Amino acid sequence: MSASSNALLAEPWKALWNNDLSFTDKIIAPDFVAHAAPLTGSGDDTVHGRDGLNGWVAGIHTILRDLSFEITVGPIAADDFLVVRWAAEGTYAGGFPGASQDAVGNRVRFTGTDTLLVKDGMLAEYWANADSLLFVRQLGVRELS
Repeated sequence: MSASSNALLAEPWKALWNNDLSFTDKIIAPDFVAHAAPLTGSGDDTVHGRDGLNGWVAGIHTILRDLSFEITVGPIAADDFLVVRWAAEGTYAGGFPGASQDAVGNRVRFTGTDTLLVKDGMLAEYWANADSLLFVRQLGVRELS
């Protein structure tokens, strides 16, 4: 694929994270793998397949009502990669381990950078880099155990 073709995947990728899971089968490879440090500090640091990604997206939207992602830098694309910098904002609905009950109803803002490997026109591998400290501080998390 060309860099310009890969750049076209940025908008559907953003739409998927904005909870439009209809894009999953269109842009995500069946053997997709995501690498991300778990926000809770424990658990697996990989997500596998389309269903795994859909579960991850749905889970974050359960914790953050009206969550919305915007691309702030990019897309930056090469023959095999797509990179975007994003900002996200949503209303905390509860359910995050260690979060203060007082945080429910608060607006939460955080940022990150996604690096994606493109194979055969689909997103095949993903390295997530989100500002987890900023995220958990807004929830009043003091210690994750």
